[in-house]
Amino acid sequence: MTSSSQDPHAWQRPDEAGRPASASLVDPEDDLPTSNYAGDFETTAIPRYDSDKQSTDQPPGFGLIGDPEPLPYVQPGGGRHALAPYAAEPTEVGPDDDRIKAAGRRGTQDLGLMLLRWAVGALLISHGLQKAFGWWGGPGMDGFESTLSDFGYQHADLLTYIATFGQIAAGVLLVLGLFTPLAAAGALAYLINGVLAEATVAHQEARLSEFLTDGHEYKVILLCAVAAIILIGPGRYGFDAGRGWARRPFIGSFAALLLGIGGGIAIWVLLNGANPLA
Repeated sequence: MTSSSQDPHAWQRPDEAGRPASASLVDPEDDLPTSNYAGDFETTAIPRYDSDKQSTDQPPGFGLIGDPEPLPYVQPGGGRHALAPYAAEPTEVGPDDDRIKAAGRRGTQDLGLMLLRWAVGALLISHGLQKAFGWWGGPGMDGFESTLSDFGYQHADLLTYIATFGQIAAGVLLVLGLFTPLAAAGALAYLINGVLAEATVAHQEARLSEFLTDGHEYKVILLCAVAAIILIGPGRYGFDAGRGWARRPFIGSFAALLLGIGGGIAIWVLLNGANPLA
């Protein structure tokens, strides 16, 4: 089977010697193998990549067995085709990153939260010490038990110790910023009972309309401050700084707020049961 070439130069008139016009003389010694030829076909030797381990008497080239072949895209010696070491490129900060950084800046917010915690905690501790030891003109344990009995609480003897030392513990935890939602929830339950008890007495004495102007307004403000600490969080200046309720308070803060309100109302209903408005 033959094929004809479409190249017009493939068919040329031969010269006087009978050779085509495009033929050239070839030295017959060019086809002879060299003196160190050791195979059927002589090829161009490929330099070894482990040239430092190769003996000098061995000709360059790859062995057929046992020699690992190099990766085709890696060149030894750091040539112009060698892979450059990877270097991280600087990333341009976009508008979204600026907003994220701005959201992380809290300014003096944490300082204000710390001041609020310290003020509420110190107030709870001082009132608790008045009840426990009678300091600063306080009633002491016996006087506080009599007050609870006058307010109509059942099991006043046991409730005296729970309320007194629970108030001190809640104040200490608020100052330290430790377990802040639970401490504030306990303080909130205590303060709710205090407001309900004094509102009941004011109603019995027919001065409920003057309740917020006869010295009880500070207890309402204190109750609102404790609720605000639960919702806002303790801030970064406290032992709760690494916890979620200090960085981004949300679901847990609502749960702690409901726990404090529900606990205070439950204690009032179960241990007192009086209706402040009836």
